[in-house]
Amino acid sequence: MREMSRRNLLKFAAAAGLAGTTAACSGVGGGSGGGGGGGGTDGGGSATLRYAWWGNNVRQENYTNALNAFMDDHPEITIETEFAEYTAFQERMTTQMAAQNVPDLFWVPSAQVMTYYANGLFHDLEGVSTLDLDDYSEADIDGLRLDGVHNTMALGIFVPVLRYNETMAQADGVGLPEGEAWTWDGFTEFAIDYAANNPNGNWAVNYGPDHDLTLEAWLRQRGELLWTEDGRIGFTADGIASWLDFWENLRVNGAAPSISEQDGVGADWALIGERVLSYFGNSNHIIDDAQFFPEATFKLRNMPVAADATPGHPYLYTPRLAVYGEIDEGSLEAAGTLLNYSVNNTETLRITGLTMGAPVNPRVAQEVTEFASPDEQQMLDAVAHDRALERNPRYEAPAGSSTWRTILTRVSEQVALEQSTTIDAATAMIDELQAAIDRAA
Repeated sequence: MREMSRRNLLKFAAAAGLAGTTAACSGVGGGSGGGGGGGGTDGGGSATLRYAWWGNNVRQENYTNALNAFMDDHPEITIETEFAEYTAFQERMTTQMAAQNVPDLFWVPSAQVMTYYANGLFHDLEGVSTLDLDDYSEADIDGLRLDGVHNTMALGIFVPVLRYNETMAQADGVGLPEGEAWTWDGFTEFAIDYAANNPNGNWAVNYGPDHDLTLEAWLRQRGELLWTEDGRIGFTADGIASWLDFWENLRVNGAAPSISEQDGVGADWALIGERVLSYFGNSNHIIDDAQFFPEATFKLRNMPVAADATPGHPYLYTPRLAVYGEIDEGSLEAAGTLLNYSVNNTETLRITGLTMGAPVNPRVAQEVTEFASPDEQQMLDAVAHDRALERNPRYEAPAGSSTWRTILTRVSEQVALEQSTTIDAATAMIDELQAAIDRAA
């Protein structure tokens, strides 16, 4: 049965391109190029804009269709697309920054927000008449400001969640802890017991110390941060070591697979998805990941909460969309029109889906519930839950820190292979990261 599911999975991945894609550029609606200061306008208000984003082939197709729909409604604006897998996107942006050939509109990887900002890549959005902010609260916009300047918009909101296979849980006659028992300790106890006693040899959870959103939730509950307001490391070696200890306890006791069983520190969902009861990840991931195993029903739970969690620990993760700081000023209003379409138009999300999270615009967030799929609705509910809670500020990663996830993955692997203690791995991570931040200062 598992072998047949695996074959079906590979067919799906080949058809849908869920493994990602290499960089691709095209003129969606024709045109002669633009962006990076080169996209001009004429007296009639026409413009050619370059638009860059990342993802898998499914996202590329959906957003291309949405951009084509935009051009149908705005024939005076031509869009040239630049698309890549996430890592390739960042590499290309680095090259374009050096050449001052940056797209007119582009998505901003979270680890690069302050690096791009320091290099002048963001245009001030204040006064762009074609960008409608009437639906947003002051808090919504203030959360996007950098040094007091509103220079990006949010594509959506993610929150960290636990995704679990409800079909598997029902078959095994188990239920996850509830209420006050929904703590990290409560989950650990449940996970170890489940792995030891379920009849099918399933694991309780993936081995996931490299997942950034879950780590951030863990740290914030313990009074630490990923980053401070003044661009410093906000966590301690003890904080990271406690995180690694949590995962090692699960792995050593058989509740989570070894890194060889799941093909690396970052678990291969396609490989282990039908053998793990639960999976820590982003709220939006259910939309794509549930399709790998259509015979199962998946549910979302918000993060376990430490018994003595710091008040205000919940947070929202908002991927950003920016207009290039050096865009031809004659193209700025056209860029605002496209930006408005990207973040304020419910019909756009009928085409693209909600893989970039819950809309920040409260009106749009309500309107998409009319057509959201069951998995998308779960994502919307998880975000709405955390959005309603008291939240302390969250700060972006400082320049020079963009490799912090790579470092975390490497030290996690060393711990899992018993080549390092958790405290030594945590100390090494902080030392290497601080050196990178110092070099960028």
